[in-house]
Amino acid sequence: MDERTFERSGQHASVIGLGTWQLGADWGDVDDKQALAVLEAAAESGVTFFDTADVYGDGRSEQTIASFVSGRPDLHVLIATKMGRRVEQIPENYVLDNFRAWTDRSRRNLGVDRLDLVQLHCPPTAVYSRDEVFDALDTLVEEERVAAYGVSVETCAEALAAIARPNVASVQIILNPFRMKPLREVVPAAREAGVGIIARVPLASGLLSGKYTKDTVFPENDHRTFNRHGEAFDQGETFSGVDYATGVEAAAEFAALAPEGYTPAQLALRWIAGLPGVTTVIPGARSPEQARANAVAARLPELSRQTLDAIDDLYARRIRDHVESRW
Repeated sequence: MDERTFERSGQHASVIGLGTWQLGADWGDVDDKQALAVLEAAAESGVTFFDTADVYGDGRSEQTIASFVSGRPDLHVLIATKMGRRVEQIPENYVLDNFRAWTDRSRRNLGVDRLDLVQLHCPPTAVYSRDEVFDALDTLVEEERVAAYGVSVETCAEALAAIARPNVASVQIILNPFRMKPLREVVPAAREAGVGIIARVPLASGLLSGKYTKDTVFPENDHRTFNRHGEAFDQGETFSGVDYATGVEAAAEFAALAPEGYTPAQLALRWIAGLPGVTTVIPGARSPEQARANAVAARLPELSRQTLDAIDDLYARRIRDHVESRW
């Protein structure tokens, strides 16, 4: 699989990575054997970028990745984790002592001396304007606790603030055919600055797979049940912030645009991977089959101008007014 570079850090990632939130929590139950099989299938398919967080299953996702990579010296995978969501979300908690403690915990979970890439995990907006926060992150690099750092953001404004910081290597942001606003300013700014873009929630929590109907019922411990209106965390993380009924209808239209040989999910992933300035896109997978199918999207032909225009039109008609004012 093709790899792209985080220019500021010199690190590399496969254009299709693997998001591992679902291997820890909030997507129903995934047992350890199944989680390891997903990681194996992704790696065998050429995936070289795993994204996790200390809060996913309170460390379970990190520990599962550590179990998978241990004893595999020939496996070259860039592991990105995140920190900050295990405490009260106030700017005062984003300080060097906490950063050291949080990264120490993730290093233990992952079984490494130095983290490849650590990201602030959607912190309060005020954090982005605090020089001392980024000075503390620089200290983590100087102390060799981390090789590089980035941020995971909720809004385009937060992304632009982070890109302006000289040592931010990456910005992780929701980007998919139901969330196009980052294409106007964020992605061009990141590209010009040499900041990598990690596109998350690429399938709008599964909506863009075309598998769901208005009658679909998700498990009680799935965020697609308990966070539809932002009850637990930012609403934009669930179905990209699109009202579920609206999303199901729009997803049916999207699925009809898939060219021959593409699944709707592969159409969404190929669309994101084809965007100039995107470094990697990180779909989750709950089964080895999903992981393999996601990876195949990187090798599918470029989308036609007709298909690209139809995706743009669908977004403008059905989705834009639902999301752009908030994120």
